Amino acid sequence: MPPQRFREQFRQIQRSMPDVPLAMGPDDAGEFLYEKGVVLAREGEEAQVVEDTVRGHFRTFAAGAPEGVRRLGPAGNRSGVVRIRVSDPGEGDAGGDPAVAGALRSLAAVEGRAGRRMVSRNHVVHIAVNACPGDEPVPVARDARPNPAVAETDGEPGEDAARVLVVDTGLMRDYRSYAPLARTHGDAQVAECDDDGILQQYCGHGTFIAGLVAAVAPHTDITVSGALNDAGAVLEHEFGEKLFDAVDAGGWPDVLSLSAGTSNGRTDGLLGVDAFMRELREQRTLLVACAGNNGSATPFWPAAYADLPGYEDAVLSVGALRADGESVACFSNHGGWVKAYAPGERLTSALTGFETPVPYVYQHSTYDTCRYGFSYACTCHHPRHTGVLSEDGGSAKPDQVMFEGLAQWSGTSFAAPVAVGMIASFMAARGERDPRAARRQLIDAADEFVDVRGAHKPALLPPTWRPVRVPAPTARP
Repeated sequence: MPPQRFREQFRQIQRSMPDVPLAMGPDDAGEFLYEKGVVLAREGEEAQVVEDTVRGHFRTFAAGAPEGVRRLGPAGNRSGVVRIRVSDPGEGDAGGDPAVAGALRSLAAVEGRAGRRMVSRNHVVHIAVNACPGDEPVPVARDARPNPAVAETDGEPGEDAARVLVVDTGLMRDYRSYAPLARTHGDAQVAECDDDGILQQYCGHGTFIAGLVAAVAPHTDITVSGALNDAGAVLEHEFGEKLFDAVDAGGWPDVLSLSAGTSNGRTDGLLGVDAFMRELREQRTLLVACAGNNGSATPFWPAAYADLPGYEDAVLSVGALRADGESVACFSNHGGWVKAYAPGERLTSALTGFETPVPYVYQHSTYDTCRYGFSYACTCHHPRHTGVLSEDGGSAKPDQVMFEGLAQWSGTSFAAPVAVGMIASFMAARGERDPRAARRQLIDAADEFVDVRGAHKPALLPPTWRPVRVPAPTARP
């Protein structure tokens, strides 16, 4: 991701987490965000080893203040990790954190001997992991049809209906006025609008996703957890606990839909969700996770667990197809760890209910070309190149638009629930009670594939999805 755009994302997320000093990493490379001055370790003996090793390193190499290294309370939750302060988070700027980098290096030899990871940055997990202005929802006409359209189905959901848990932002207050969501339930969206009545950023994200699942699989019993209600962002050490809380509330579902994550520059997962992922592996639940929107092959977690030994059946990572379905969307992450692709560009679903129109403000962006260099009219160019990410130095007056129910949105955030709906629909149609078996059978039976840099990957296309024409490339200066 271009550093300038990543810095915009940093400012955006920092506004949503004003009490947590953040840094860009690794070392200002613009790959992920993390908490300044803090590292994570497993509680118990390993945490003590991390504390002692970092203190010794700082004392020996004058790399920091050893007396400032201390544990920030006990773990106290099922994530099994503790935060260890290694420096004053108020020092320096957001361009990386030398003290955290030094603490990580100090454990390299210890980790090598132990044969496992023992320390980590405290990463920010987020539902909007790139800085493309096209992330934002676009209003559509009140009489527009959802895409995918709501599938026809006989009868009503019964005891055998697949149970889907969406971990995201909560449901908008009038979501039940959108008929396909009438049987959906869950947490309410917190603080939908600001003091001026303007829809806040990422509000409606969870409602939009639930609408996609309900359209593809009308029989599905959908529950929405508002675990990511804080503008879609959460620190890694809290994320594992929030996932446990979400499944504890109603039991382990058949399918868990997750449209959030982070890269971390590693290939062995996130320390903060390690306990949850190990528990998931022992359950029958299938985690369907978005592959991320950075246009990169770098592993994105938790989706990339799909490529780790022991998790092949437990996790399905889903990338996004372009609007016409003929190739992968330019923003979509890719690589061997992405196991399937589904429509994810310019989908139409419910952002709110239909009771009260809600205004939303777009701030014009300073960019006029796609950040990936594509010349076709991709998400970055549709319907105009606007966004709230370029507030500093922008001279254009913000646009205020109105949402009256449906919206159009793009991202792997929305490809994942499309795949969830297809799995749930398959379970209903075949009477298959094992979601992991349903996933295998669905992918094995796929008759559509997409070429991803020479590799053929399954393309999961719902019968009611309508391709959107991609305009011919335009000349670039």
